[in-house]
Amino acid sequence: MTPEERLKIEERIVAVLKTVYDPEIPVDVYNLGLIYKIDLADNGELTLDMTMTAPNCPAADFIVEDVRMKVESVEGVTAVTINLVFEPEWDKDMMSEEAKLELGFL
Repeated sequence: MTPEERLKIEERIVAVLKTVYDPEIPVDVYNLGLIYKIDLADNGELTLDMTMTAPNCPAADFIVEDVRMKVESVEGVTAVTINLVFEPEWDKDMMSEEAKLELGFL
């Protein structure tokens, strides 16, 4: 995979991540800062490290499965591994400026 191909696939991955929402928060998981790492191997295997806004998030299973289904649909992605991590602990400073504005933190 060329660097240009990798960049295009990673851009599509980010685009689909921006369509995944926590049902209780009107901001997507990418802009919430819940995606810690996007690692795309040359063979198309994708590893994502992500977190939740709280360790006991009742929608965690739903959100992780939504992420899985959407990133698996990206052309060029051959396999997906999602690691749900809680280090570092998520806080509102990890949100994009757009998310902070949407949620009234600015």
